[in-house]
Amino acid sequence: MSKLGIDIGSTTVKLVVLDDENKVQYSRYERHMSNVFEKVEELIKDMYQELGDISLRPVITGSGGLSLAKLIDVRFEQEVISCSRAVEALIPETDVAIELGGEDAKITFYGATVEQRMNGTCAGGTGAFIDQMAILLNTDAAGLNEAAKDYKVIYPIAARCGVFAKTDIQPLINDGADKADLAASIFQAVVNQTISGLACGHPIKGKVAFLGGPLSFLSELRKRFIETLELPDEDVIFPEDSKFFVAIGAAMLAEKQAEVTLAEIVKRMDEADKEQLSESKHIEPLFRDLHEYRDFKARHDKAKIKRRDLSKATGRVYLGIDAGSTTTKATLIDEEKNLLYSFYRSNEGNPIEAVRSMLYELYDQLPNTAYIANVCATGYGENLIKAAFKADMGEIETMAHYKAAEEFLPGVDFILDIGGQDMKCLKIKDGAIYNIMLNEACSSGCGSFLETYAKSVNMDTKAFAKEALLAENPVDLGTRCTVFMNSKVKQAQKEGATIGDISAGLSYSVIKNALYKVIKLRNTDETGNKIVVQGGTFMNNAVLRSIEQIIGKEVVRPDIAGLMGAYGCALIARNHYVKGTRSSILSREDLGRFSVEHVNGRCKRCENQCILTINKFSNGTRYITGNRCEKGAGGNLH
Repeated sequence: MSKLGIDIGSTTVKLVVLDDENKVQYSRYERHMSNVFEKVEELIKDMYQELGDISLRPVITGSGGLSLAKLIDVRFEQEVISCSRAVEALIPETDVAIELGGEDAKITFYGATVEQRMNGTCAGGTGAFIDQMAILLNTDAAGLNEAAKDYKVIYPIAARCGVFAKTDIQPLINDGADKADLAASIFQAVVNQTISGLACGHPIKGKVAFLGGPLSFLSELRKRFIETLELPDEDVIFPEDSKFFVAIGAAMLAEKQAEVTLAEIVKRMDEADKEQLSESKHIEPLFRDLHEYRDFKARHDKAKIKRRDLSKATGRVYLGIDAGSTTTKATLIDEEKNLLYSFYRSNEGNPIEAVRSMLYELYDQLPNTAYIANVCATGYGENLIKAAFKADMGEIETMAHYKAAEEFLPGVDFILDIGGQDMKCLKIKDGAIYNIMLNEACSSGCGSFLETYAKSVNMDTKAFAKEALLAENPVDLGTRCTVFMNSKVKQAQKEGATIGDISAGLSYSVIKNALYKVIKLRNTDETGNKIVVQGGTFMNNAVLRSIEQIIGKEVVRPDIAGLMGAYGCALIARNHYVKGTRSSILSREDLGRFSVEHVNGRCKRCENQCILTINKFSNGTRYITGNRCEKGAGGNLH
């Protein structure tokens, strides 16, 4: 009697028919693009056409299979049980099985008991992560695999979060790193994430089996695992049908199920009400009507900074520079704290060039009647900017953001700053910051989260946000990893959700992720009474409205929300001005002579063997990045 195993994963459907001796008679492997019902129906009908109306015993398994199994009245089995059944029957010598899927990763340890570790809230190190990285290099997973065959150097790349990984890769692309090296580095990042994130110190030794789609199709990914784990050839198990193992196990578990004909399964699919598979939930709209939106906008338009024409400036002016992870911001203020000039630009992997462009632009507009008296820098690139352009002082960015927020709302006690890839929450009491929370390994509550989806529907972020404002049925997308949420968005679109419904749902998700995953709020009282929200993400009115809806309180969003770090620095520069001095920042003439040379190499002064980038400036100074200990700060390469 034939047995049918259907494995419905997060991104693919695998279908296997076994004969009485558990030999594969028929198999199919295809992506379902979130159209699970339609894809399974198509594959069943194709099988019916090819095999005829045979009798078989079916079992469905996989992360996306339970709902369908109930709908067509077929037995469902957990995938860990299905996979273990196939491993025990076909490769019983296995000690450890590493299985990668579209949105999941699993390590199963076999012994006296079976112990399985799998990813939970993060898709780092899965097939979807590889797909995202491939798009960044204008190829696909197969293209990455081909390129990786010729690698020479492996760069450290974050695998914990796809968005953070992009930040690591983009500067390497800008610096002309070889595609082969980048491809191998991406695969190594997946290996590092799987071993460190799942094994968590449990030794992976003995006979190791590699299962699942990515490990079946990507030979170079397998190679990176084998080299990292230092596995001898005799301990590597790569079965012929590794991508079908869960489906094969499900078919093996179908031995005691009732027989059913293929025609009957086709009939059940035809008669099933697939609307019952609808998973999308909806939440309240951001605004009930246009009138409510106009009132909201009028209230927030009041939080405006005082401005003055730069051409009329006289005397001392103060410059604040915020060199962030993805953008460079700058503000110039006068003695009365009027904003004279502002600058906001993407780094494009080169913060030095962004600051140089800003200074040229500023010098072109600065009248002879004014001079830069003091300069303060902050952000990821603070020390780099101080070394390159001789900025007078630096300040940690939390203090810069607090000073700016205090200027807009005296007595502020809660500040939430959401940028492109980072998020900060500051709690203040009696004029002092007493608690700071940052996102570390996840960017799902950050601005790039929205930007990614806007690009996927060929819209800029502003237009995407505008769609959300009057959306009638926002989709509840929960608090999940950016990669995982792709599936939910596709499901919602299939069920008729508009772009506005999805945009509004994502705006809610950004705030829920920030408040409940990063800040871990227990109740909204913890947000204080005087709340300032800032960072470029809050220039999106849908996100701004979302936080007010979720915490049930009104907040202040300054009109320079994306420049608050730079504005805080300008205020600090003004407050720390020493009478009778001028800034040491490079002059217009010095900028003309300014140059920087980048030298890369590996430091071998300790076991870290960091890849150093030494920036040598024309004024004789230099700045070193990439070192994880003080030994690399000298810049001696070996």
